[in-house]
Amino acid sequence: MEKENVPQHDGNLSKKNLKELVYATDENGNYTTALSTGWEPKAIALSNAIDDIKERAEEARLKVQNGELSPICYFMELNKMDLSILAGYVDMWKWRVKRHFKPSVFAKLNDKTLQKYADAFDISIVELKNSITK
Repeated sequence: MEKENVPQHDGNLSKKNLKELVYATDENGNYTTALSTGWEPKAIALSNAIDDIKERAEEARLKVQNGELSPICYFMELNKMDLSILAGYVDMWKWRVKRHFKPSVFAKLNDKTLQKYADAFDISIVELKNSITK
């Protein structure tokens, strides 16, 4: 893309007065950097992804309220993590983190383990245990 054709869409970036660094070619055909306020297809894709994340977090919240999942799953979704990322943050095997999604297992976790999750989500143990109520 040529430098003068770098997209300047009025999207999320421009609303917050931010710009994204992109690569473009100058008048001599050499690669250079340019600033962009966004591109409509990218803004739409990002908006759809954020909506999907919010939907998954809401589904997890409802399952926590219904006693089907532990709050760990809800906070994982809320913090835009997946099982692999969360397992890395808490320094545990994925199968073990997944096991902690079960409310019966979560209820038996000690404070040391709960603190690892609380630290990963940047909340307190009390918030982890009690933030989602019926």
